[in-house]
Amino acid sequence: MRQRWWDSNRGRRMDKQAGKSSSRSRFILLIFMSCLLWCLLLFFHFSVLSGSPRETGSEPPPKKLAMVKHETPTLNPPPPPPPPRAFVKAMKTAENKSDPCGGRYVYVHDLPAKFNDDMLKECRRLSLWTNMCKFTANSGLGPPLDNSEGVFSNTGWFATNQFSMDVIFSNRMKQYECLTNDSSLAAAIYVPFYAGLDISRHLWGYNISVRDSASLALMDWLMSRPEWKVMNGHDHFLVGGRITWDFRRLSEQESDWGSKLLFLPAMKNMTMLVVEASPWNKNDMAIPYPTYFHPAKDSDISDWQKRMKSLNRPYLFSFAGAPRPGIPTSIRGQIMDQCKNSKMAKLLECDLGESKCHSPSAIMKMFQESVFCLQPQGDSYTRRSLFDSMLAGCIPVLFHPGSAYAQYIWHLPKNYTTYSVFIAEDDIRKRNASIEEVLLQIPEKRVKKMRENVIKLIPNLVYADPRSKLGGFKDAFDVAVQSMIGKIAKLRMDLLEGRYIVDYEDDGEGSEQSTRKWEGLRRDGERTWDEFFSKPKPEGSGTSQTNDSWRQGSVGDNKGNDQAQKRLRL
Repeated sequence: MRQRWWDSNRGRRMDKQAGKSSSRSRFILLIFMSCLLWCLLLFFHFSVLSGSPRETGSEPPPKKLAMVKHETPTLNPPPPPPPPRAFVKAMKTAENKSDPCGGRYVYVHDLPAKFNDDMLKECRRLSLWTNMCKFTANSGLGPPLDNSEGVFSNTGWFATNQFSMDVIFSNRMKQYECLTNDSSLAAAIYVPFYAGLDISRHLWGYNISVRDSASLALMDWLMSRPEWKVMNGHDHFLVGGRITWDFRRLSEQESDWGSKLLFLPAMKNMTMLVVEASPWNKNDMAIPYPTYFHPAKDSDISDWQKRMKSLNRPYLFSFAGAPRPGIPTSIRGQIMDQCKNSKMAKLLECDLGESKCHSPSAIMKMFQESVFCLQPQGDSYTRRSLFDSMLAGCIPVLFHPGSAYAQYIWHLPKNYTTYSVFIAEDDIRKRNASIEEVLLQIPEKRVKKMRENVIKLIPNLVYADPRSKLGGFKDAFDVAVQSMIGKIAKLRMDLLEGRYIVDYEDDGEGSEQSTRKWEGLRRDGERTWDEFFSKPKPEGSGTSQTNDSWRQGSVGDNKGNDQAQKRLRL
């Protein structure tokens, strides 16, 4: 009995101890499982936090995560897809070193004859005041000049009309060594529209519909061509042998001046080469007026340069021109007074009657006898006389940057002090400057160097005879075409590198100022010419009047005056 009690008692103790061990094991297991569960929960929680942009403690559903990922805002949206790059083939030609025309090919549109040749057939209608038939002869050079006074060289001199650039340039292009019939190879596309001749026949006595008709028809024709669609016309250029204002009619009033060619939307993509460009707009560039000299070979130029270096120049300064009493801001009257009061000056007055100003030999003889030639503004900023005087080796004296520095940036050095003298108009207007004293203060050594620089520039300022070809010299045509190709090449590179061409309205503000500075206009180093230019009226303002001399009675006064064209540009 006792043994059984002990055994049973020991069994109960063993059962109790086993129960305690089992309970302890279950408790430990429970704690372990709880810790493991918390670790798993914490791990999952932080892994979700680190992978989600949201700061919430709850796990977002998978679909919501995907939506969040796509809706995450970005500061820099991806650029739009680039436009077609059909011009890459043309750019690659420049890499072919064995091709002398690589990167220089020009494609010429085959325009309907009404845009060019038909105008020449009706040459008597090109000007209300002048029979232009003789001036369109000889590929636009005009009749040969008589050299009985020995002022010119024996060959290469013609009575060239200052507004015949359309014909001269077109005929020079026919002799260009890198023409192509494959527009996909072209570095530039030339449009042989005689814009200057077209508007000259309609400036007086025609309504605005007639003045605009050829321009509108041309734009329709061009925009229908596959060549246009490659760059929407940004690789196209044409020539208008007149000042830009003849193509910038500001309103739809019949009394307003000129056509609206340069304001047409399609034309804003193209570049127009004119003898005077706008200081505010990007779709025109200035090229030199044609002079009387059109060399046929290199020796014609080098012989002329040698002769100009050796000349005796008895006059310190000279001026050929007429006063502008209808332009209140003109300084011509004061300049003429200073010439009359100086024993070191020569004045060639250009009245409305018979005048030596209309004799090329008389003008060129005076320039050849002068150290400095005065070139104030005329009816507009520029004068043909600037290039005639430089052709004679005469150092130009300019009074407004719009007469050269902000115009002929392709053909003249950026540093204007190397070839010219600048006297601000206000100094003349306020009688703060004596032209004679200013010029006498320039050291003789510097004067000699400036004259040498002017004579070196002669090849770049004349247009060679289109019926022949120069060898080593580049004439004004060559410089213009090379510069035009360079401008288009930069636009193409901008496209390839993602800098897209932005079309803008010609409003005289913002982007146009930037464009002009990018082109190099109005600037010489850190100097800006902006203070000399006043802001034009916006397009469609209903008036053609601005604060600039070209609008202050000059063009308007010419209307209906049968003598106006005889003095224009003098």
